[in-house]
Amino acid sequence: MGDGPVGDGAVGILTTPRTQVPKTVDGVPHDGAEHAAPAARPPESVPAPPAYAPAVAARPDPVAAVPWGVRVAAEVGWRLLVLAATLWVLARVITTIELVVLSFTAATLITALLQPTVGWLRRRGLPRGLATTLTFIGGFVIMGLVGWFVVWQVQDNIDSVSSRIQEGITELKGWLLKSPFHVTEGQINSIAKNLQDAIGANTEAITSAGLEGVTVVLEVFTGILLAMFTTLFLLYDGRRIWEWLLKLVPGAAREGVAGAGPRAWRTLTAYVRGTVIVALIDAIFIGIGLYFLNVPLAVPLAVFIFLFAFIPLIGAVVSGALACVVALVTQGVFQALMVLAVVLAVQQIEGHVLQPFILGRAVRVHPLAVILSVAAGGLTAGIGGAVVAVPLVAVTNTVVGYVRSHSREQALRMSVAPRGATALGVAPTLPPATRAAEEPRD
Repeated sequence: MGDGPVGDGAVGILTTPRTQVPKTVDGVPHDGAEHAAPAARPPESVPAPPAYAPAVAARPDPVAAVPWGVRVAAEVGWRLLVLAATLWVLARVITTIELVVLSFTAATLITALLQPTVGWLRRRGLPRGLATTLTFIGGFVIMGLVGWFVVWQVQDNIDSVSSRIQEGITELKGWLLKSPFHVTEGQINSIAKNLQDAIGANTEAITSAGLEGVTVVLEVFTGILLAMFTTLFLLYDGRRIWEWLLKLVPGAAREGVAGAGPRAWRTLTAYVRGTVIVALIDAIFIGIGLYFLNVPLAVPLAVFIFLFAFIPLIGAVVSGALACVVALVTQGVFQALMVLAVVLAVQQIEGHVLQPFILGRAVRVHPLAVILSVAAGGLTAGIGGAVVAVPLVAVTNTVVGYVRSHSREQALRMSVAPRGATALGVAPTLPPATRAAEEPRD
């Protein structure tokens, strides 16, 4: 009987294959019987669930189960956390090298003030090195002479001012006793005694502050030298330094940064130049008023008004209040009121006429942003931070505006222009003459 399927009326029935074993294998006798090969095991199958088992639906995707608003808030939240951590690290680094940062910032502001002079001299035919040297020496000589003149005025008038202050305090005490505020002499003496006790209790702190003052003087001297050398190199090689920095920017963003840099520099130059002009006008007119009102230290007070004008809004209030206090303790209440009137008049003209005309639209910063930036800068880095805050905000505003417009222009430039009829709102039509010429004639 041969191997193979056996047709017994059924089709597809497989018989078990049989193997013919030889009678002798390697000399060992075997019977020639046919042995059945082992049957193949049927494939294992999962049994069907019982009829009473409940149907279990598949679990939804966890991401899809989170609301869209929560996902957006989470995405924004972790990015803000990363940004806050970056700013915190940057603030720590700046605090560590605060002297270097302030010196470089001061050098940048001075360069923005002196750079137009270098350009003017070069347009007159002077070499770059000579124009830079003349501008650098002239600028710092003028600043040094102004500082020396202020110190000389203070030292020359300190004795007379001290005696006038004593007389002014006595007059102020008499005015308070006669004023409708019902201040008694005992209250005034108690306030004076408390001040003396506070000074006596803090003698050690004052002494340590005096010892620390030596370190502060050394740091200030180091910062001035660093700012001077930085200003010199920025005036001479500013363009080359900027071109070298551009090479560090990735190629995809280089075009935008290259366009934002000059615009930011023009904004900074306009701010510094306009602020210097406004501060100079304030100092001159308020100084003239102080001089004619016989207020002592008129020139040093005018210089302080000039310097404090670089702190927007707050600086004008502080310098004006200082002038009024000096007039009050040295000349009396009437003279102090006259000084207050002069300060308010000049500052009103400055705020409503000079700043809009001189600064124009080059520096567009909202007053609320000015106040918040000055407060944040003052809390972070003191007076230096308050001075730098507003120009930093103005430059940032210019850079962000340019980058936004540049991104839009680049997106329009990279977009594919539509072709044919899709470029128009309606299907194109031929002019009447052309249409008549192309119509078939009978």
